[in-house]
Order: sequence, then structure tokens, then C-alpha cells
Amino acid sequence: MSITESESNFNNLENLSIGELLQGINQEDQSVAHSVQKALPQIEKALGAIVEKMKVGGRLFYIGAGTSGRLGILDASECPPTFGVGFDKVIGLIAGGDHAIRKAVEFAEDDRTQAWNDLQEYNISEKDFLIGIAASGRTPYVIGGLKMAQGNGISTACITCNPDSEVVEVSDFPIEVPVGPEFVTGSTRMKAGTAQKMVLNMISTTAMIQRGHVKGNKMVDMQLSNDKLVDRGTKMIMHELGIEYEAANKLLMEHGSVRKAVEAGKG
Repeated sequence: MSITESESNFNNLENLSIGELLQGINQEDQSVAHSVQKALPQIEKALGAIVEKMKVGGRLFYIGAGTSGRLGILDASECPPTFGVGFDKVIGLIAGGDHAIRKAVEFAEDDRTQAWNDLQEYNISEKDFLIGIAASGRTPYVIGGLKMAQGNGISTACITCNPDSEVVEVSDFPIEVPVGPEFVTGSTRMKAGTAQKMVLNMISTTAMIQRGHVKGNKMVDMQLSNDKLVDRGTKMIMHELGIEYEAANKLLMEHGSVRKAVEAGKG
């Protein structure tokens, strides 16, 4: 039985109090991390291939529809400010285009050819890696994109919560995270969405660490895009070089990044 058809473990939700609803949702959410843990070997295999592609200049693409597409875009959009990479290094695409980020585009996910058309705008090639995100594992937009990518020699993976689904068949590195029934039957933005977000966090963070964008445990290549991040960067430099705040801030402003400021301070 697919995830969208699994009946909730709870019933008569409209008769529950706020507290009972919160406890029920939280109870279900607690199982998600354990489900992700079981998928770690699959995630590791995919990441090995992703990192190898990135070492030679390859890019990471995400495709998805609805919540899955939005989660891919979220993860991709956070890589530049967090790790200092270009906006063209990790790219998220959603069925229906950017308009669908805020508002659902009817039937966009049912087009099996559109994902490949979308990817062609970025000149995707064998150097790149494509991940399809589909909770149900049967989203036509995602399946079509992965299948066309495979046919063109592009390595593929999927993140799905429905084992042995159609999306797995077109993925070189399937990542299957069955989370069981949702609190509200079929509402895959809940547990399935949480699982997908956790896996995406693992993929992008691990890949960026492997590519050298973290030193110790610090985001040394982060973009200095607001006062909070400038302050954080200044304190990183203080800690690394053993200097006062004003001197660290001056170095940061002169060199534009924590990494370069530390290198200059040690030089």
C-alpha cells in the first residue's frame, strides 16, 4: 500500500483538543529520525557519487512537485549563504516553475516531459547529478525527469517514502525512507516532508564539508549578508586567532570572508 493510502493511526481528529492534537503529531514525528537512520547506507552511497561529481565541477540538481519541490528549492537556496558556493552549484526545480513555490499549479506534476525541459535550460550533462524528490514515489514530473537523465548518462538518485515505487526504478542511488501513515491521512507534507528535509540536510551539508567549505565546525565560507553573520564571522576569527573583537572585525571587513581573514591573520 502506498504512503498516500495508509490510514492514520488516529481517528476523529475533529473531536480532539488542541493538546491531544499536538501530542498525536509529536508522537508520529518522533519516529521519523529512526526511519532516516535506517536509510543511512543508501544516503552514504549516493553522497559518494555526488561528491565525486562535484570534485570535477559537477552540479547537484533537485526536482520535485509540491512540498517535495519546495524542500529541494529550500535546500538549494541555503547553500550559497551557508557555504559560500555559487547559486549555480546546487539547483532546485519544481513542477510548475517558480510560481508553484507559493501557489499550487494544477496538474503540473502530471507532465512526464516538463522536468527534462526544465533541466535543459541549465544544460545539465553527465558531469552533474540529479535527485528526484517524491514522497509517494510515483510523481510523473519526477519519474520522467529521472528517466530522461538516465538515458543521457546522468547519475540519478531519489528520496522517497514509498519503498519499491516507480521512482526507485529510475534511480541509480535510491534513498527510501518509509515513515508510515501520516497524522492526517495522505498529508505527506508532515512526516514524509520532515524525512525529506532531514535527508536533504544530510546531503548538502555532507557534500559541502567534503568539498572543504567547513573548517573545524565553522562555516568559514559563509556569505556576510547581514549584521548577525558579520558578528558570527568576527567571533570565529577571534577564536581562531586569539585576538580582540575590533581587530577580528577589521580583518573580516578587509578580506571579505572568515577563511581569508584567518589565513591573512596567520600569515
